[in-house]
Amino acid sequence: MQALSYTIPFSEIHIDDIARVGGKNSSLGEMFNQLNSKGINIPDGFALTAEAYRLFRKENKIEQELKDLLLTLDKQGFSNLSTIGEQARNLILNSKIPEEIEQQVKTAYSSLCNNLGIEVLDVAVRSSATAEDLPTASFAGRMESFLNISGEEQLLDAIKQCYVSLFTDRAIKYRHDMGFMEKDIAISVGVQQMVRSDKASSGVVFTIDPDTGFKNTIIINGIWGLGENIVQGRAIPDEWIVFKPTLNQDQYKPIIKKVCGKKEYTMVYAEKSDLQTSESTILNLETSIDKQKEFCLNNAEVVQLAKWCLIIEKHYGKAMDIEWAKDGINNKLYIVQARPETVHAKPKKQVHEIYWLAEKSKLLATGIALGDKIRSGKARILNNPQEGKQLKEGEILVTDITNPDWDPILKKAAAIITNKGGRTSHAAIVARELGTLAVVGSGNATKVIETGDEITVSCADGKSGNIYEGLLKWTVEEQDFSKVKLPKTPALLILSDPERAFELSKYPNHGVGLMRLEFTISKSIKIHPLVFCEPEKAIDEEIRGKIKEIIGNYKDGKEYFVDQLAEAVSMVAAAFYPKEVIVRFSDFKSNEYVNLLGGSYFEPSEENPMIGLRGASRYYSKFYRDAFALECRAMKKVRDEMGLKNVKLMIPFCRTLEEGEKVLEEMAKNGLKKGVNGLKVYVMIEIPSNVLLADEFARLFDGFSIGSNDLTQLTLGIDRDSSLVNHLFNEENPAVKELIRRTIKAAKKNGIKVGLCGQAPSDIPEFAEFLIEEGIDSISFNPDALVEGIENMNHAEKKRFKTPKRHSLKNKKAEIG
Repeated sequence: MQALSYTIPFSEIHIDDIARVGGKNSSLGEMFNQLNSKGINIPDGFALTAEAYRLFRKENKIEQELKDLLLTLDKQGFSNLSTIGEQARNLILNSKIPEEIEQQVKTAYSSLCNNLGIEVLDVAVRSSATAEDLPTASFAGRMESFLNISGEEQLLDAIKQCYVSLFTDRAIKYRHDMGFMEKDIAISVGVQQMVRSDKASSGVVFTIDPDTGFKNTIIINGIWGLGENIVQGRAIPDEWIVFKPTLNQDQYKPIIKKVCGKKEYTMVYAEKSDLQTSESTILNLETSIDKQKEFCLNNAEVVQLAKWCLIIEKHYGKAMDIEWAKDGINNKLYIVQARPETVHAKPKKQVHEIYWLAEKSKLLATGIALGDKIRSGKARILNNPQEGKQLKEGEILVTDITNPDWDPILKKAAAIITNKGGRTSHAAIVARELGTLAVVGSGNATKVIETGDEITVSCADGKSGNIYEGLLKWTVEEQDFSKVKLPKTPALLILSDPERAFELSKYPNHGVGLMRLEFTISKSIKIHPLVFCEPEKAIDEEIRGKIKEIIGNYKDGKEYFVDQLAEAVSMVAAAFYPKEVIVRFSDFKSNEYVNLLGGSYFEPSEENPMIGLRGASRYYSKFYRDAFALECRAMKKVRDEMGLKNVKLMIPFCRTLEEGEKVLEEMAKNGLKKGVNGLKVYVMIEIPSNVLLADEFARLFDGFSIGSNDLTQLTLGIDRDSSLVNHLFNEENPAVKELIRRTIKAAKKNGIKVGLCGQAPSDIPEFAEFLIEEGIDSISFNPDALVEGIENMNHAEKKRFKTPKRHSLKNKKAEIG
């Protein structure tokens, strides 16, 4: 009778071998067999089967003892979790690996060394539970991995430590949470060629956005050295967002955003030693300032990695969570793990809760937001998981950093706040899995918050997580998108914050009718563009220092401005691709521009900035044309370099035909010629002169967008910033409606599109009815008004398009009812 084989080389492992080698190893074997031929580097290795673990239990007569121990778990308060875990681990540690398994491991290791031509190969030894990485559950982060293992004795010791990790407190708790307590969870061990990322970099990849589930991007995180610092949240990683639809179109640059993280620590291998703990063969060193400011991958490597991950996603037919490493000796990239992404794999209701903070107080700290909710309660500062019993149900956990040992505690928290960590840190991953609100990477939360403090945690404004003093009031609005039927007339979004683009793309919509650049310039760029164009202007040393700090590694401030603006627009264009995204060039007034860093050195003082130097008048002026050129360069980069041709451009506040011609000329000088590469240029209709000369403006531009606020202001002669006459401001005024009617008629006559941006169609059903009746081509709404606006549009369309036959009235009433 042939002896049972307890080791299997990766070359003989496939995805359906989960029962034998666990999810992690079956995935590695599948990729090694199927994807190496497609150019993806997968390190070679072998797996010690789950049957080897079962034989280990049987030979040492501990199978029943382990089972009995787990059955005694206090499933309510988990009061004996630590005791059970310690007893189970001791049973493993005091047992011996059977001779038969030991010999097969040595033979497999020797064969791997020979195949790679290395006498004593350094390997990574990873745990792979037989229930791990299934679509409904992931033991990822709960099991141990051991790096820089060299030689047979260390390998055998690491294997036993992997067996031990099946009974850590966090693994037992997770087994209970997932309903696996009654199942026979076995463990396979993967032994894989070590990639020397300690001499280069490593990281993780999600083939969807892990926060929103947006499917058209690949999110890559990376740090110097071993990747454990990302998982544990000790270092804020570099991040790249890559756009899938243009990834394999070599004429375009698919990286739509990149952020240089602090990468505070670099984990490297230490000198060889006996394996005592998972950290005995590694050191965690502070990263030098120069290396912190340097990206750990170049753009070509990011694109290569993204292409590999897209191939992996297509091969598995689902979103993936992937680990990568770069070998600092041969400078090659490798994929070292891949598992299905589990958070967004589960079907979710289309009911969306929108949280609004009704009041604000002192801002205590801010960081990266996980979730979009608001929570308040008493803070509880915990220094380590051993203090977990102090956390009471409903309290807000505040700590420096978390790791998998915290898992049994985190479920109790109303919200989680950490000083350290990024979007792929342990705290972030667990918060997504639990659906718990979290703010990670706050920097100083444990210093400014004390146990017992009443605080409010708000992630309602997108990517920024804010912690406020006191128990603040908030409201929640529930919107069921599954019941929203889009009207025939396109309903578009008005959007300012690019960080919300992925989330907002899930709202019912036909695209973006207005993206304002002002938000990005004031909140992200922060610096007046003329500072970069005329650096010789006198700017005091304090401002120069702030500017230098903001632009970081950029040697050329113009490049900083262009890149930041291009990234902001590309995020929105990618989120809604291939739907249209109409981007309006900046429309600050001088009293707003002056608030930008360095703005006071350039901006004029105007008595009425609302009708002063703004919009088109700026773009061709000798005063501002160099700054406008930077905006043009950014838009050209988005369309021509990134390939996001769904972007259309729009000119605000264009007073005369001559202004329109001059602006189009300036755009053409800067590479944005109307009609070239399909470029469409719209103009805002917000001045009575635009309406009176609508036929002429229609011959200059490709479309109209009616700005109802400014048009109402200038038709009625009202300063909409003045509270004294604000009661007269009314879009339904007959004069305003007549100008809108004429604009729509002129657009129809000249065969161009016309839309309207404003609050009135959502607030006033009759106004929406008026627009639909006149034949408007689109209406744009702010996100909070979108659903109500769509309802008004649908109601208006029913009235406009209803059949006039009498016998259909009853059916119509039934349909409405």
